[in-house]
Amino acid sequence: MTDNGETAIASPTIYDVARVAGVSIASVSRVLNGRRNPRPETRERVLEAVAELGFVPDGAARALSARLKEVIGVVVRRPQWVDTDSMFADEDESLQFPDMINRGMEVVAQLHGFDLLVRSVELNDHDQGRRIFALARKSDGLILHDRVLEPHQLGKLSRQVPVVTLAGTPTETTVNVRGDNQAGMRELARHLIADHGYLTLGYLAGHRDSPDNVARLEAVAAEAASSGAVLVQGPQWQGRYSAAGGASAMERLIASGAELPRAIMCANDQSAIGVLHALAQHGFDVPGQVAVTGFDDIPVARHLRPPLTTVRQPIQDLGVTAFETVYSMISHEEPRGRDIVLPARVVRRQSCGCPAGTLLPVSAPAA
Repeated sequence: MTDNGETAIASPTIYDVARVAGVSIASVSRVLNGRRNPRPETRERVLEAVAELGFVPDGAARALSARLKEVIGVVVRRPQWVDTDSMFADEDESLQFPDMINRGMEVVAQLHGFDLLVRSVELNDHDQGRRIFALARKSDGLILHDRVLEPHQLGKLSRQVPVVTLAGTPTETTVNVRGDNQAGMRELARHLIADHGYLTLGYLAGHRDSPDNVARLEAVAAEAASSGAVLVQGPQWQGRYSAAGGASAMERLIASGAELPRAIMCANDQSAIGVLHALAQHGFDVPGQVAVTGFDDIPVARHLRPPLTTVRQPIQDLGVTAFETVYSMISHEEPRGRDIVLPARVVRRQSCGCPAGTLLPVSAPAA
């Protein structure tokens, strides 16, 4: 309210101009500051919106426009180990899950007039923290795949630029975007136990420190406990989210002579590929002797032999949501939450023992 009791009308902002003109903030910035050469139609729409709204750039708006680099940095966690003699030796060049997420980011980044600057890091590289902070200096914001920084480093980084994590942990200053690991994995475990009668489950883990991996293991353990099934997991059951890791873990388990559980639930599809390969090499029938499942539903999952039962999460939407979130933070808008969860659902195929043609997701249990 004003001093005379009338309602104050907020002055239009650069964000209002972008909304009315139907362009990105970066495009408004280019027109108003003469940076690069915007398309004539874009320039006309921006100037019309400025005139319509009566927009006058203030110091803060000019400062925001001037400092935008129109670049979002993206950090991907590279596999920590790959056997150079393995058929999966080139796996770090075809990481389907992060690549698909990045494609989602790229599509929406182009709509906003931004570019992506992608870097990969190895967690056993003592210099990885410095490299990520250096990337931040070249970017307006950062999107981090998985847990690539310790919490204290993440807090420090978020004071430098807006930060969104994928498959991380939300903090007071960062936003995390993830699929619904608990609901998806618990429903898959319920399907294996209740629908197929499998009473021994093995969980092939991803990265030990990955929040997604921890949540998926907790979901399987909870369902196994409530259903009276036996869960096998531990140091020998580490697949590290990779086909090479999945194959290596399975080779060691088979060589040990230990009896395999009736169903092996992999932390992601990539490691399930390795498990299927190792089982086939040793003559195991899938799903006749051992059922195998994954998580993610990457495109190749439906083409494996047998086609892979998995938990589908909207992979490219994870990238779109991550970019839109960091973009809103750059624009000083409040994110819609600190922990943004996208739905996940079970997709039944033959690797769990379902008959061919069973492609529909498992229905949620009645309330």
